[in-house]
Amino acid sequence: MTAPTAPSLAELDDLAQRALATIPAKLKRHLGAVVIRVEEFPDEETEREMELESPFDILGLYRGVGLPHKSVSDPRPAIDMIFLYRRPILDYWCETGDDLYIVVRHVLIHEIGHHFGFSDADMERIEAEGG
Repeated sequence: MTAPTAPSLAELDDLAQRALATIPAKLKRHLGAVVIRVEEFPDEETEREMELESPFDILGLYRGVGLPHKSVSDPRPAIDMIFLYRRPILDYWCETGDDLYIVVRHVLIHEIGHHFGFSDADMERIEAEGG
């Protein structure tokens, strides 16, 4: 019997795209051009900025200007990005035993919530709506 292999970056990206498709339409239409990137770990700059003790301390990150703070007068709006960190997500998945799709969807919704400026309670409600 061979041990299962960990999902690749591309497979995790596929899960994220499937999870994105479940976001309620009333939110998705305001999401805009958010780019989702799956990387092994956060980069060193992110580790410093977030004051992480370990690169495993963060599952995902929203980078950009949240909708409540955007302005049409911004000279060059930055691209909004959601980073999902493969190795920390896989570690969390192994520790919890949760379905990997559910873990990825949870992280994605949490980071999308930062884009909208939502509270944790708002994000929990969104997750519940999407099944």
